[in-house]
Amino acid sequence: MVVCGDDGLAHRLATELRGVYREQVVLVVPPSRRTPPQPMAGRARAASAALFGRMVTAVNRGTGDSDDTLVPDERVMEAAEPTEAVLADAGVDRAAALALVYDDDETNIRAALTARRLNPRLRLVLRLYNRRLGQHIEELLDQAAELAADATAGHRDGHGGHGGHGGHGGHGADIATTVLSDADTTAPALVATALVGTSKVVDAEGLLLRAVERRPPRPGEVADPGLCTLALLSATSNDPAGAEGSEDSGDGPRLLPDAEAVAAATGRGAVVLEQVSYSGPPLPARRAGVMPFASLFSARLRWSLAGLVAAVVALAVALIVVTDDHPLHAIYITLLDLFAINDPAVDAPLGQQVLQLLSGLVGLLLLPVLLAAVLEALGTFRTASALRRPPRGLSGHVVLLGLGKIGTRVLTRLRELHIPVVCVEADPEARGMAVARRLRVPVVVGDVTQEGVLESAKIHRADALLALTSVDTTNLEAVLYARSVRPDLRAVLRLYDDDFAKAVYRTLRTAHPAALTRSRSVSHLAAPAFAGAMMGRQILGAIPVERRVLLFAAVVVDGHPQLEGRTVAEAFRPGAWRVLALDTAARGDTAGAEPPGSGLVWDLPDTYVLRAGDRVVLAATRRGLAELLGRRTRSPR
Repeated sequence: MVVCGDDGLAHRLATELRGVYREQVVLVVPPSRRTPPQPMAGRARAASAALFGRMVTAVNRGTGDSDDTLVPDERVMEAAEPTEAVLADAGVDRAAALALVYDDDETNIRAALTARRLNPRLRLVLRLYNRRLGQHIEELLDQAAELAADATAGHRDGHGGHGGHGGHGGHGADIATTVLSDADTTAPALVATALVGTSKVVDAEGLLLRAVERRPPRPGEVADPGLCTLALLSATSNDPAGAEGSEDSGDGPRLLPDAEAVAAATGRGAVVLEQVSYSGPPLPARRAGVMPFASLFSARLRWSLAGLVAAVVALAVALIVVTDDHPLHAIYITLLDLFAINDPAVDAPLGQQVLQLLSGLVGLLLLPVLLAAVLEALGTFRTASALRRPPRGLSGHVVLLGLGKIGTRVLTRLRELHIPVVCVEADPEARGMAVARRLRVPVVVGDVTQEGVLESAKIHRADALLALTSVDTTNLEAVLYARSVRPDLRAVLRLYDDDFAKAVYRTLRTAHPAALTRSRSVSHLAAPAFAGAMMGRQILGAIPVERRVLLFAAVVVDGHPQLEGRTVAEAFRPGAWRVLALDTAARGDTAGAEPPGSGLVWDLPDTYVLRAGDRVVLAATRRGLAELLGRRTRSPR
């Protein structure tokens, strides 16, 4: 694997590939004498790093868990730019995958075009901020790889070679191009952290799943199995040392156990799979595209209109009584008098003259009421497209600070889960303002560091706080202030530097042991998605279980004799892999009940026979997935 980048994501990605997938990595970074270009608010991040440098050093001293520590499986090259010579020296022509995670889109695109020419079978992963451009680049590079693979296959066929699975055929997903962005890859983890307090999540076809550690059930209790049991923990009730997840405690963790092993594992904790869902107050129901009459006019105006209508009806009834006229003709005459277009009743009886004068007076009162109705309707339509204010009595919501790239994606995911959100943004022209207006999300415009801004967002009645601005000190200040208002508030803050995020998390956990606080760096959250893409598009994610790792993958059954033609029970190999769900969207039908908005069926019966056209989601160990996909495995040193 070759990783090229100029910031912390490159180092974190190399660490993920080594530690989780046991891959050999060549890391290409700028020379150490050069300062990598800093993203937005670089000065603020540099100031925060200088301000909290001593605290980071003090907290991390002696831990030995630095992500940038080199191991024998990593080769580091220093180069200012990923030129053709640099990529060739890094071994791109014989590499399995290349990740280009520079902060500049043009640099990544130029290097990707060069790498595709050097190695048409190379798996490419690009970091691009422009999503529309990324889609076109992805199609272009995939088409180039497909044409080169077809040409190679034809050449082999002409010389009597093997052209059956050459190039794109059969393994097209392995040599494809994947374009990712920081915002898209970090949003699921941030949403899950805000809801359930964990970042051990997998995004399976838009469905968020989390791994939950369950303590051993007490006598007489029945443990909730969740969607399935992923692992049995090494810690037992008679082994207190196992609480830290040591490999030497108990029997060690047991991945993907069968039902008999789960039933026999008394006193052992378990890791189960659950769907991330929201259990707070629901969003207020509203009819899409229809504006109710009550929202157009105020209550005072509605009462005024009702009074005028009652006065007109009373005048019409009085005219019927006085003149003994037909009701329809009496109403017509009353309206003519109301709008002052009837002839004066000079020769009419006195009662009719009095009614005409009263109708004219009501007509004078009608004019300002109609004008007020027009002005209120115009104001309502104008403010319908403006930002909403947090409604009174709002509670159980999520306060989101910052509507930049990441904040906008997190807002979209929260609304997809029907979670009430209140946003706080200092810049009225931020890119997420249009999204918040379209989704009708309340927004407080103001600096979060100013007094009263968080109070306007109803922070004292919120369930969680997501501080996702681009300035580290602003996020930290907002979380500390929210802690003073609500000590038990669930808080998640985004920090740029990974070491700084660790130090803040440990300090806040020590200061507020009863509260849930999570500090996450963008590189820490984005690296697993980039690493999974480098392993192939079928990798959905990875979840650590103590010191071991479980991988989640989407695999087409066709071509895998361990799956094709077997039932779900027969395809299950304890300790290696297990079929979790069936993707009905890939076949275009529905094989059972499925969650709304997802094509995944989780309650597959054990007797279901896997067919060649099926696409399944499975959990597997590293060695088991390598055996299933026919890849070589590398054991740790």
